[in-house]
Amino acid sequence: MRKNVWLPKLKKGRWCYITTFLLVNTFAFRAAAQQSNQDSTTSQGEGIYSVFKKFENLKFSGYIQPQFQLAQSAGAPSFAGGNFAANSNNRFMLRRGRIRMEYTMLQHDELPSVAFAFQFDVTERGVQIRDFYGKIYENHFSTFHLTTGMFPRPFGFEVNYSSSQREAPERGRMSQILFRTERDLGLMLSFEPQRKNAALKNLRVEAGLFNGTGVAAPTDYDSHKDFIGRVSLKPSLIAKKLVLSGSVSHYNGGMRQFGKQVYRLNKTVAGPMFQVDSAETNIGKIATRRYYGADAQLKILNKWGATELRGEFITGRQPGIATSSEVPSTEPTTDEITFVNNLPFARKVGLPIYHRRFNGAYFYFLQDIKTNRDQIVLKYDWYDPNQEVKNSEIGRLGSNTNEADIKFSTLGGGYIHNFSNNVRFTFWYDWVTNRPTQLAKYAHDYKDNILTIRVMYRF
Repeated sequence: MRKNVWLPKLKKGRWCYITTFLLVNTFAFRAAAQQSNQDSTTSQGEGIYSVFKKFENLKFSGYIQPQFQLAQSAGAPSFAGGNFAANSNNRFMLRRGRIRMEYTMLQHDELPSVAFAFQFDVTERGVQIRDFYGKIYENHFSTFHLTTGMFPRPFGFEVNYSSSQREAPERGRMSQILFRTERDLGLMLSFEPQRKNAALKNLRVEAGLFNGTGVAAPTDYDSHKDFIGRVSLKPSLIAKKLVLSGSVSHYNGGMRQFGKQVYRLNKTVAGPMFQVDSAETNIGKIATRRYYGADAQLKILNKWGATELRGEFITGRQPGIATSSEVPSTEPTTDEITFVNNLPFARKVGLPIYHRRFNGAYFYFLQDIKTNRDQIVLKYDWYDPNQEVKNSEIGRLGSNTNEADIKFSTLGGGYIHNFSNNVRFTFWYDWVTNRPTQLAKYAHDYKDNILTIRVMYRF
């Protein structure tokens, strides 16, 4: 065996001395390190606790909604997540992917003083802002607060009902057309008592001014601001097993007319038709956008869990363009080519504006099955974008009516299973119907029923 020639030749006593010295120093080093680690851990704990106390009111939440959909025909137009591609009748999609952060600064009596929130929607279609606002609470009466930024419009129930809580996969056609993306930029003053013993704690009054163009608009294309007001009764026990809530809402706004052509529906011998007013004075006028709405929710507690009935009705006047009853999110103009000295010159010309009177509604029936883990839901809704003309008259030659004037109704139903507090399964089917028109595409009921199977994960 080879000897370790590099080891010094020491006597036996010296080896014992060196071994003892190394052991003592090793134990001393470990003790000092342990004490140092304890001090460090204590210091880190105090630091983490102070950070936690500072940000204990900071909350993160979110949810994702992957789903599979099957349409009755390829290329079906749909308000259940957007139109299908021309050659496809089924799809996997990430309907929503929301990440939300909110922070509330509390006073000494645990009432809010300042709050802010932001929320993003992340899907395969891109990233979009959904909420980005702040709130200032008055601290004397603890009754009023001011909201500024991008937030849901204070109108009705369905527009403000979160997609993470809503039983139907989508809001109704009416809500989507009148309030696309639900949110807008503006400011809002709210009367909402914060103290638990306040006499009017179940009453909420909101009034705000908004751009009117919604989240989808890159900018506000006119100087006109829209007013939205809402008076709400929060869920209140009106009998032993009856809980009632509801609201009335008003929208008073409009949009600038960039062109001189304005179409209004008139009754004629031949039937209702859009007739044009081409006065130059129409340019710059505000096209009226005015809604009136009322909603109510009644929950009946019973041995099955709960039965709930909901309903909302909206009517009013809506400016749009020829092919859509929705208020344009971008400036309603087009490029027109003219020739000056035989040279082409492009200028912007305002699109014709169509004035329509509309109405729409939805009704829910919800029933728990023993527990709130399982639920059966039925929903019926309609949206009539032009209540002054019947579907059978739409498309008549010379009437200037088209797809934007068709009334649709939808009967939806589904089964919901809450696998846990964080996972929900939804099986839903929409029967979408329209009465025959004189348009070739809608000469019969268009085959646009949709099956939706969704899993929602939330935290």
